[in-house]
Amino acid sequence: MKILMSGSTGLVGSALVPYLANKSHSVTRLVRKGQSGISWNPDAGSIDTAALEGFDAVIHLAGESIASGRWTAAKKQRIRDSRVRGTHQLAEVLTALKLPPRTLLCASAIGFYGDRGEEILREENPAGTGFLAEVCRAWEAAAATAALKGIRVVYLRFGVILSPAGGALAKMLVPFKLGVGGKIGPGNQYMSWIAIDDVLGAVLHALSNPVLKGPVNVVAPDPVTNLAFTKTLGRVLWRPTIVPLPAFAARLAFGEMADELLLASQRVEPRMLHKSGYAFRYPELEGALRHLLNR
Repeated sequence: MKILMSGSTGLVGSALVPYLANKSHSVTRLVRKGQSGISWNPDAGSIDTAALEGFDAVIHLAGESIASGRWTAAKKQRIRDSRVRGTHQLAEVLTALKLPPRTLLCASAIGFYGDRGEEILREENPAGTGFLAEVCRAWEAAAATAALKGIRVVYLRFGVILSPAGGALAKMLVPFKLGVGGKIGPGNQYMSWIAIDDVLGAVLHALSNPVLKGPVNVVAPDPVTNLAFTKTLGRVLWRPTIVPLPAFAARLAFGEMADELLLASQRVEPRMLHKSGYAFRYPELEGALRHLLNR
């Protein structure tokens, strides 16, 4: 399969490019000017349209990091614009091609559901409230142009991606290894996680399975509370987990981001992956952590 990918240097993209290449797929990067690949400047709305002809599929992962830096008004605008504006531009260009791709996989996130406590969330559940829910709703809507023009569009609603190479797990490792890890806030908020290995497998599954379209929750079937995650990571690392981060301290340190990323509860089920026959390599948290951390 001939695949075009944006966001190829991020946590998912940097692992996905060699993974797909090893599966005999050809991957071309959609990149900012000065990098190797097809040039695209979403801020200016410029793209090498002619070079986009003839791809079988597009995987769109690009977007401003939500976990780096405090959420100032300017940061929030960059988060939203990088996803919504860029996705809208890409969808418009793809649908105007003489040979448009058959499939567009567009990144999204379980932030779509907002803070929902213990409610079990499936793809058919409506959007929640909050900044990330609003961004995800607009992000997915921006790709709707492609779906209306006959391209199969899949919205990959990623959960907390576990990888020692980056993301949430990498940030946790230093304090936990030092024995100063602990639950965040009350600890009863649900974390819907997924090992990077299953992220790659789920993306390939979505690429290859024409039945899948619309939202797909890319999470493991074993969501756990923050307290359970904390205890499991401590057990895998052989370290105590007795230094909690109170909710007020998280808010002081991270502002609005704390409520939406650290304290929000999202108990998400991968219904569409199960229904379409995807077999998880690491369905349970402890096994996933032991694999990822070689423990």
